[in-house]
Amino acid sequence: MQNETDKGLTAKSLYSDPISWVEKYADYLYGFAMSRLRDEDVAKDLVQDTFLAGLQRLDGFEGNSKEKTWLTAILKNKIADFYRKRSANSFNVTVSGDELQSFFDAKSGHWTEKDYPRAFGLETDNPLMMKEIGSILNECLAKLPGLWFSVFSMKHMDDLASELICTELKLTAANFWVIMHRTKLNLRACLQKNWN
Repeated sequence: MQNETDKGLTAKSLYSDPISWVEKYADYLYGFAMSRLRDEDVAKDLVQDTFLAGLQRLDGFEGNSKEKTWLTAILKNKIADFYRKRSANSFNVTVSGDELQSFFDAKSGHWTEKDYPRAFGLETDNPLMMKEIGSILNECLAKLPGLWFSVFSMKHMDDLASELICTELKLTAANFWVIMHRTKLNLRACLQKNWN
């Protein structure tokens, strides 16, 4: 007769095989982390932390999702924790009226003629062009300050709600929107400068 510990291990093995995690998921999780962190050492550390946390929480994994999805969710939480710690000493971001007025017409609130976003002329069905613009976008993202990149990636890569990002990074709503605004202006300027 099996004892309770053996039964627990048998039930776990039905849903998950931790022995194969590194082989199956390490490259995927590392790529996922790199796309959000831009730091190889931190990405490697968080993937290792993800595997360790997965082992520690294995008894809670009931097979309701795939292993890969479950481990990715753990990694997302690790990345959010990293952002939170990184921004613990964050500062209040303020934007001057002059900064905004340089881009927008004071009366209408619309873009000034010289700062109006130009069309990129992308052919979305052209894979080479999409690869090139993706490469340029990655270079532009790499130039952003760490907090700006964190906010932008959490919002647009992880598709998190603005309120959750503010809570996670301890930002006020005003700080969040100023960071997003500045990030988008910087990305737009960088893309227009580097896209022929």
